[in-house]
Amino acid sequence: MSREPADVLIVGAGASGGVVALRLAEAGFRVVCLEQGDWHDKAEYRGPELDWELTMRKQWSTSPNVRGLAADYPLDETDADVSPLMFSGVGGSMLIFAGAWPRMLPSDFRVRSLDGIADDWPLTYDELLPYYERSDRAFGVSGMGGDPAYPPGGEDPPLPPLPLGKGGLKVARAHTRLGWHWWPEPNSILSAPYDGRRPCVQRGTCQQGCNEGAKASTDLTPWPKAIGLGARLITGARVRRLETNAAGLATGATWLDRDGAEHFEPAKVVVLAANAIGSTRLLLLSGGDAHPDGLANSSGLVGKRLMMHPFANVGGLFDEDLESWQGQFGCSIESFEFYETDEKRGFVRGAKWGLAPTFGPINAALPSRAGTQVWGPDHHLHVRSHLGRGANWGLFGEDLPDEANRITLSRTLTDSSGIPAPEVHYKVSDNSRRLLDFHIEKATESLREAGAHTVEVDRLMRYSGWHLLGTARMGADPRTSVLDRWNRTHDVPNLYVVDGSSFVTSAGVNPTSSICALALRAADHMVETRFEQQVPV
Repeated sequence: MSREPADVLIVGAGASGGVVALRLAEAGFRVVCLEQGDWHDKAEYRGPELDWELTMRKQWSTSPNVRGLAADYPLDETDADVSPLMFSGVGGSMLIFAGAWPRMLPSDFRVRSLDGIADDWPLTYDELLPYYERSDRAFGVSGMGGDPAYPPGGEDPPLPPLPLGKGGLKVARAHTRLGWHWWPEPNSILSAPYDGRRPCVQRGTCQQGCNEGAKASTDLTPWPKAIGLGARLITGARVRRLETNAAGLATGATWLDRDGAEHFEPAKVVVLAANAIGSTRLLLLSGGDAHPDGLANSSGLVGKRLMMHPFANVGGLFDEDLESWQGQFGCSIESFEFYETDEKRGFVRGAKWGLAPTFGPINAALPSRAGTQVWGPDHHLHVRSHLGRGANWGLFGEDLPDEANRITLSRTLTDSSGIPAPEVHYKVSDNSRRLLDFHIEKATESLREAGAHTVEVDRLMRYSGWHLLGTARMGADPRTSVLDRWNRTHDVPNLYVVDGSSFVTSAGVNPTSSICALALRAADHMVETRFEQQVPV
């Protein structure tokens, strides 16, 4: 307790935590970060090894319940249609994400105004644009400017796009014939050397970490620079609760080290960056007499409005070898053809499509996710028809906010430290199911036009909860939101939440680019208002 408080204490060293740490360290703030995971060396990743398709199913699974590592906490997902996916460590879930880097579209910030549902964001696409561009430069984004799905103007990505591959070219040409939108997908994966990092070698194993360092993650990008500027990063630090004083201000965090010893980290300002489930968990764990429903929860919305992007996969099989076992997993091309609301379709909002590789021989040898059984005399024919001969459209459907979809604390399940685990309550809406059905039909048409002789559909993938959003939404009214437009909690003036919790709506795109842009914007505001910030005495 005698230690001088940090200017800012960050909980979580993933995407948003790394972005905020570097910006504040550059401005001269004393920054401390608590991360319950560890540093991971590139040599640990199994991408170059023959066992990578086996280890991706256990040791490098995207599900903490499957991995069961000491740094993970379990999830009670018995009441969830989709399993949340995440990773604890320096770099967070960026270590296992695909690298896709699209931005939200202008309409995503105005869903209430345009479609009469959900809510508008308290900021616009134009306000966030400078932060998108700064994030692109910081992470080294590969892509092509001029996408007609976005407003004209602004900076092009700093690097040219990654290869489209044979499958990408085939499907892109099909979309050109159909008159449908397609564009090279922006990826936070290097197409050329950049900032001391090596370019992508097209291995197609991005979701197990990147052995080349070509895929951006905050352990490679902001954290080394922030530490060089004096930021302090403590790993193996499991935060038990946030502490507050009689004035209602956050004073720091109580945390446990790997041996179970308890510590207190004092701070003038606290920033949660532990993802939309982890940050919610901490707010709920930090309740007390003054906060009976959890910290910063006077609105009753902490943990509610969880969104995870219902996801479907539509795979086409072709006669020719497309070498589709390789390529960046952040997708070669994307399509926004059916992204905006069209009332004639019987649902609101839409989905982004991303064309991804098809994995390697083990994946090809297994029964199809669409239900095809392949064991027996036809097994080799099945492998021959699948290995390298596919093109997969991944469909990310917009997930509308619903207060029934929520995170609570389990009364029976705990992590290895005895801290209550999150309980996930999540049902896919009828609107989302109709949306996916429509997009599956159109993606099938896309692949047939490209020449696919067979189309296999996985209609709603359970292990697809990569995008955790909305559990502490931002807004202008403290009665109907948890955070203000700068990611600061309405109830606790020196407490921020800078991860995907803040999302008002989910949009229909991979959110990491937006999470990082919002976090950078929040950090800028902290710097600009540093002398106005309330802090504990």
